[in-house]
Amino acid sequence: MSSFRRGSAVARTALPPRVTGRLTRTTWVDLVVAAGVLVLFYITLRVGQGTTVRFSTGQSVVIDTDPSRLPYDAARSLLRMFVALAASIVFTLGYATAAARSRRLERILIPALDILQSVPVLGFLTVAVTGFIALFPGSLLGLECASIFAIFTSQAWNMTFGFYRSLTSLPRELDELSRSFRFTRWMRFWKVELPAGAIGLVWNGMMSFGGGWFFLVASEAISVNNRNYALPGVGSYAGAAIAAGDLGKVGWAIVTMAVMVIGVNFLFWRPLTAWVEKFKNEQSEAGEIQRSYVLGFLRRSSWPRLLGRLLRPVGRGLGRAGRVLGVDDRPLTVDPRQQRTGDIAFAVVAGGLILWGLIDLVGYLRARTGLGVLGEPLLLGLATLARVVVVVVGATVVWVPIGVRIGFSPKLTRIAQPLVQVLASFPANFLFPLAVWFFLKTGLSINIGGVLLMALGAQWYILFNTIAGAMSIPTDLREAMDDLGVRGWQRWKRLILPGIFPSYVTGGITASGGAWNASIVSEIVPFGATTLTATGLGAYISHATADGDFPHLIAGVAVMSLYVVGLNRLLWRRLHRIAETRCAI
Repeated sequence: MSSFRRGSAVARTALPPRVTGRLTRTTWVDLVVAAGVLVLFYITLRVGQGTTVRFSTGQSVVIDTDPSRLPYDAARSLLRMFVALAASIVFTLGYATAAARSRRLERILIPALDILQSVPVLGFLTVAVTGFIALFPGSLLGLECASIFAIFTSQAWNMTFGFYRSLTSLPRELDELSRSFRFTRWMRFWKVELPAGAIGLVWNGMMSFGGGWFFLVASEAISVNNRNYALPGVGSYAGAAIAAGDLGKVGWAIVTMAVMVIGVNFLFWRPLTAWVEKFKNEQSEAGEIQRSYVLGFLRRSSWPRLLGRLLRPVGRGLGRAGRVLGVDDRPLTVDPRQQRTGDIAFAVVAGGLILWGLIDLVGYLRARTGLGVLGEPLLLGLATLARVVVVVVGATVVWVPIGVRIGFSPKLTRIAQPLVQVLASFPANFLFPLAVWFFLKTGLSINIGGVLLMALGAQWYILFNTIAGAMSIPTDLREAMDDLGVRGWQRWKRLILPGIFPSYVTGGITASGGAWNASIVSEIVPFGATTLTATGLGAYISHATADGDFPHLIAGVAVMSLYVVGLNRLLWRRLHRIAETRCAI
């Protein structure tokens, strides 16, 4: 199929006659695609039946570690991961768009996002397990929802930050184009904003999916309030094998995880990354483009185009609904006096709610343990902060040059993408047996070795965002640099660093938050009867969660949120403003 590179993200490519003719007849490719979709639906329904069986909070938890159970466990884990991914996409599109379009909401939503990403997965689990079990009494669906919610919290924040950044750094000509054509808000979002942020959204989605794998053990084998809950899945299987000290079964879990990650990459992420290349904002076509066997096969089928035609009335219906509700045709600019009055009212209401929440929190801690409970986590947070800084700086030095190299070369991207995806998706818990052996054999303290385990869950955010930023740099700008003979440091200074900087800032924010979150599973390393514990805030929160000590858990989470938000306010937000004003292409 012939195609041409767009000058803007809103241009359309006419289908050749031989393609339009294919829409009127069924081919063997259509039959294969239809059969594949039916098989996928069947497997989903069969696996989904296990999520609604009866369950009692008092029943004992026994994880079957027979390797023959791994295919079913893998299917259950994949179902949770994709449900959480779908929820993360919906949350990202709504939350990021609201924050980017409304200056009032931005002042609340972005700091709130800083706090949300700083709350560790175990902090969410403590509340989620109790709440969802009460919502679905006597059913395993409550635990399933709690596990999916935990995976969602490890995916959504990175995607939301990335899409928000793409909206706030929208190319000026696209913004002017939407205004000159008098696009409604829905048309502006669907035709301009979403295509402009598509590359970053897909790559951040891939990274966030890897973050979900990283916390798979914590979300499937849950220990809260001195009670152990577990769901069928690769994470709980690996957790049981690690607790039993069975290296053979841990090996089976590692093999299964690798197969799942590579399979998802080949069937899902590789086609998506190749497809979003068409949204690149450039004037000339790249010499090499990403390719996917799955995407090429789907393009030979008429089902995707037929589905697109069937969904067009849905889009038109949403646009009409927006106009009826009065939210789709509002002007993109407002009266300054009305804006100032609204800002004051909004600040008073929002500030009052935040102050009420802080007063209530202080009152709770004072009544249970006294405010002195905050002293220990504040000191322990300094140790974890030092590890976070080492992880972010080390990841920047190592992965930014590599990410640029991968992003500039589609051929290298095809080779590196599955490898990077496997490494980024590998849960640190799976390496606990090797880590315990290595630390004991070498005498390396867990206080230092924990940095390596934290890096497994955080460094990839910088790499993936750097790759996405490098891929977003227009080919015509790179060719112009080649024609002018700009090489070496000047090329980095004039093109590469400004081009990737907005994406790097997004990666840095989420890597910093991810490192804090990863400290929960990296500062306590168990295997069999041996447990190594580091001095830090992550270990403090893990102990409080396992013991059901809610005052200490709240104190630990509050202090971690304080550190993350403070770091974001002092460093990352300032860098984000520079990226918005000086580095937008």
